[in-house]
Amino acid sequence: MALGTLYFIPVTLGDDNLSLALPPDVISIAQKLEVFVVENEKTARRFLGLIKTNKPVRELKLMTLNEHTEEKTIPALLAPLLGGQNVGLMSEAGCPGIADPGAKLAALAHKKGIRVAPLVGPSAILLSLMASGLNGQHFTFLGYLPADKAARIQKLKEIEKQSRKNNETQIFIETPYRNQHLLEDILAHCQNETQLCIACNISLDDEFIVSRNIQTWRNAKELPDLHKKPTVFLLLA
Repeated sequence: MALGTLYFIPVTLGDDNLSLALPPDVISIAQKLEVFVVENEKTARRFLGLIKTNKPVRELKLMTLNEHTEEKTIPALLAPLLGGQNVGLMSEAGCPGIADPGAKLAALAHKKGIRVAPLVGPSAILLSLMASGLNGQHFTFLGYLPADKAARIQKLKEIEKQSRKNNETQIFIETPYRNQHLLEDILAHCQNETQLCIACNISLDDEFIVSRNIQTWRNAKELPDLHKKPTVFLLLA
């Protein structure tokens, strides 16, 4: 029996226009699928309703893969693929597999000889780097920094040192409700001339993407309100 294909389906970064954010082929492939592995079922059903899947959304099979999924249960998500069905993998926003638990499913799929097909769509990480004006030839994505304040400050110092040594843009994110605390730590502990780009709510109506050195950010009359807003931080020393 032929194996199914695991499609990595990008979704919009918010309530942006589907026709602008996603190529027609992506929507066309997603419309035909009947089985999905999703990070958040509520947002997945909303997206699938917007693209008008061939079958009613209530008749689609949705399986969950998120940060709370136990490792031992992930192999079971491959069952439809092993049975010959194509499956769509969707993150809550943007491209799955990057800063996303979908990477674990992709790794297992490769071991089983299942084709993994990434589709084109918006990535907050790449879009922020494109617009930042920082080094796009050499960069590192670090994911989340430590939640503990002392450990986070130490990590920021290491990041800045690494950036300076290699002329390398350091890209990182934070849980949205801790964004403001991270920004405060960056401004308090990084060097004056280090460049910092803040990219918030990318592709939405209130998109904010601004690059300045640390000293200029410190002297700003008002800092952006990042609380509970998806934000990417980019630093170049």
